[in-house]
Amino acid sequence: MNKRLVFTTSTEILRVLPDTVVYITADGNYSVITMADGGNFVLTLQLGQIERRIADMLESNDNRFIRIGKSLIVNRDFIAFINPPRQKMILSDGRTFRHEVAASKEALKALKELLEKETIG
Repeated sequence: MNKRLVFTTSTEILRVLPDTVVYITADGNYSVITMADGGNFVLTLQLGQIERRIADMLESNDNRFIRIGKSLIVNRDFIAFINPPRQKMILSDGRTFRHEVAASKEALKALKELLEKETIG
């Protein structure tokens, strides 16, 4: 059975497979989880809390989720395109969905360099 990410608050529980989460954005004290099927879940958790819970739930060598700047966590498996000067990133599975997200030039440049190193190494 695949391990699910489980997020609980005082009023809700969300159980999702990690490979169905495309990205997570901060919205004040809330976080919006965008799914591969196009759906969204809004949780009353801050992005830092989500980040810590993901780290606690996944294996230590599972680094598919990466924090980009202050307000974004992405599933690196879906990163299709990065353009730091335009502050643009496209997340896609190449078939059924395509999401364009914005992040700072510095954050996207660092992410691009990290992915380049991983590809070479």
